[in-house]
Amino acid sequence: MANDDSGWGAFAKYFSLAIMLPASTLTGYGIGYWLDHAFGTHFLGMVFLVLGTAGGFIQLVRGLGKG
Repeated sequence: MANDDSGWGAFAKYFSLAIMLPASTLTGYGIGYWLDHAFGTHFLGMVFLVLGTAGGFIQLVRGLGKG
């Protein structure tokens, strides 16, 4: 089923890729937001937003390169 590129296998592969970028972006921003409140800063949200987005793009390219 892991190499199934027809039907539900393809749907699962591309759906997970479609969810990965927004999920990693929101996770990165959430971590930065929490750290901003923990340390009383105002820049960590943006730093971790960029890191989460970059991580999401890296995983997206890796996932598209597999098949």
